[in-house]
Amino acid sequence: MDLILVRILFVALVSAVCFFLKPFGVSGPIAAGCGAFASAAAIVFEFRVRALSLRRLIGAVAGSVLGIFGASLFCLVLRSALPAGATSASVQVFVLLLMTYVGLLVGASKGDLLNPAALGGVFSGEKVTRKNYKVLDTSVIIDGRIADVADTGFLDGIYVIPEFVLRELQVVADSTDGSKRQRGRRGLDMLQRMQSNCNLQIQIVPDDFPSIKEVDLKLLELAKKWDAKVVTNDFNLNKVAQLHRVEVLNVNDLANALKPVVLPGEKMNIVILKEGKEYNQGVGYLDDGTMVVVDHARKLIGRNVEITVTSVLQTASGKMIFGRMEENGRSADSPRTPVPIEMTH
Repeated sequence: MDLILVRILFVALVSAVCFFLKPFGVSGPIAAGCGAFASAAAIVFEFRVRALSLRRLIGAVAGSVLGIFGASLFCLVLRSALPAGATSASVQVFVLLLMTYVGLLVGASKGDLLNPAALGGVFSGEKVTRKNYKVLDTSVIIDGRIADVADTGFLDGIYVIPEFVLRELQVVADSTDGSKRQRGRRGLDMLQRMQSNCNLQIQIVPDDFPSIKEVDLKLLELAKKWDAKVVTNDFNLNKVAQLHRVEVLNVNDLANALKPVVLPGEKMNIVILKEGKEYNQGVGYLDDGTMVVVDHARKLIGRNVEITVTSVLQTASGKMIFGRMEENGRSADSPRTPVPIEMTH
């Protein structure tokens, strides 16, 4: 509220000064209107500057200074090449504005390549703070595991949820398809759960990019703007983010990293649940969802067998364990055949 009052006072003050001074010989009301327009443009410029990151701001200032310096060198040549007069002055002003404009845009666009932390501790603080932003995508909200991870405190910082993600969640929750509707409502429930946790910082932002239609690309642009990390479990978004040089926290990668380490030669009990893809294979699952493929177990579906791990395969979707049965193919819960004992007389 204080900033709004300051801006109103600024517009009124500039308009009053222009009204009384009458620059360029115009009448008072016209001068006041021009002053109000100029001050409003300055306020809009202020909003744009405040939205810039520190790196882009430093790049824009450096580019403008270099542009002005280059324009001054050009003007020295123009003064000797052109006769003094309106033409020479107009060309010099045009060169000054052009070089400043180009330097400003190029410096701002290349500002992300700067490292303000190298200039001292004053700038390093903002970098750390901005890195604490984590943008949640729709899939990880619907998945729900992010709420459990956040409750543990392993992910600190501020969780950012864009409004276009909320709109997508609402569309899914209002779907005529029962499965999609259930998933959308689950996502909204997860957000309410996270917001009710007083230890978590949830920030819903209105930032949008109307020129971009795909939600995933909007997420990446928002992450670049906020200098944030994207939290997802979408494999394709993970790959696209790497191409855009956006840091990603993949919940699936975290889940795979937390699975118990299994080494070849270890023994375990597993329930065979279905047939495998290859001949005479059976498939079971560990408690964490890891698939276990057992050779020569196709006929033992529904039974608990003891196996020896032969190899572990790491895939993009997780780990797969391969093993073979113990005890000559007998299941762990199958009764042993009694051995006859010869009686001696």
